[in-house]
Amino acid sequence: MLIRRERADDAAAIAAVHRSAFGPQYANADRETAELADDSAADPPEVDLITRLRSDSGWIPTLSMVAVEHDSVIGHVCLTRAGVGPFPVLALGPIGVLAEHQGNGVGAALMHAAIGAADALDEPLIGLLGHLDYYPQFGFLPAARLGITPDEPAWVSHFQVRTLSAYDSQITGEFRYAEPFYEL
Repeated sequence: MLIRRERADDAAAIAAVHRSAFGPQYANADRETAELADDSAADPPEVDLITRLRSDSGWIPTLSMVAVEHDSVIGHVCLTRAGVGPFPVLALGPIGVLAEHQGNGVGAALMHAAIGAADALDEPLIGLLGHLDYYPQFGFLPAARLGITPDEPAWVSHFQVRTLSAYDSQITGEFRYAEPFYEL
C-alpha cells in the first residue's frame, strides 16, 4: 500500500471510497425515498462534502491523501483549513476506507500520514468530530481540555483535537470548520 497526494483523476475513486465506507450507515433510510431519488441523491453526505470542499477556500490540495493498492484507490483522508478564534488550524475529515479493506490498517496509515504531513507544514493542531474509542490512539483528546469548543454545542462530546509541534497554548476558543461542513 502507498499513501500519496490526491490527483485530479482520483475524484471518482475517492467518491467510491466514501460511498462504500459510509453508505451502510444510511442503508436504513426510507427505501421509497431512495427508489424515487437519483443515484447522487442517495449518496452518503460525505461524497458531496468532498466535492464541496474541493471548491472551498479551505481546501488544501497537499493535505488530501489516498491509500493506493495495486493502482486502485482504497482509502482517502483530507485536512482542510479551519480556525480557532483568530488562529488558523486544520480539520480532519472525512476519512474513509473501502468496506472490503476496513480493519486492515488502511485508516491508521492514512491518519499517520495526515498527522505527519500537517506537522511537517508547521500546522498547530487538527480538530475532528469523531468516535471517542478510535481517535485517541492517534493522540486526539477532548478539545475542551485545551479550552477549545466546537461552534455547534451538540458536537462537544465527540469533538477532539490533536496538537502538533507548532501548537501554542494560546490557541483557545471556538473551533470553526470550512463552510461546506455546515451545508451537510
